Amino acid sequence: MVLTPSTMLPLGTEAPTFALPDTRGGKVTLSDFDAAPVLVVMFICNHCPYVQHLRHGLARISRDYRAQGVAFVGINSNDADQYPADSPPNMAAESAQYGYEFPYLFDETQQVAKAYRAACTPDIYVFDDRRCLVYRGQFDGSRPGNNVPVTGADLRTAIDAVLAGEDVSEDQIPSMGCNIKWKSGNEPDYFGA
Repeated sequence: MVLTPSTMLPLGTEAPTFALPDTRGGKVTLSDFDAAPVLVVMFICNHCPYVQHLRHGLARISRDYRAQGVAFVGINSNDADQYPADSPPNMAAESAQYGYEFPYLFDETQQVAKAYRAACTPDIYVFDDRRCLVYRGQFDGSRPGNNVPVTGADLRTAIDAVLAGEDVSEDQIPSMGCNIKWKSGNEPDYFGA
């Protein structure tokens, strides 16, 4: 496991488009969320201990904001051949077991992760109703073993600001977690590869 920080995609970036398969056999696109006042895009996976630490919190936060129309989507970009725990059938099992009500998508080509400059799991992005990036950073200050409760405080603060029509503070702490498991020869150039 390599502890990797988010690349901190520039604020104001327009949400890169995607069209990816979900765990139910359908396809989900960025435009499916057009009506949402806020879109939260989370690069996650099954086997990363940092994501495992947040599983219940990820499920809870998506339920907490459902009535306000906030959309959440999880994207797994890991190489499932090398990391079979992250395969689509295991993603479906993970989604069911932990109560993920948000679509959980598989980015087999890893092109979506590259478009978002995703680096780690979890890597979290919040887009406003114009799909401009207003937050990229940590879920909260909790990490495996640090005894800080999982609350989603940082993410909730960003979502609440957007819903209230307020600016999101640009003082944002990068997400940290396992590096995305890139396919051999597919490492992105934003790491200097």
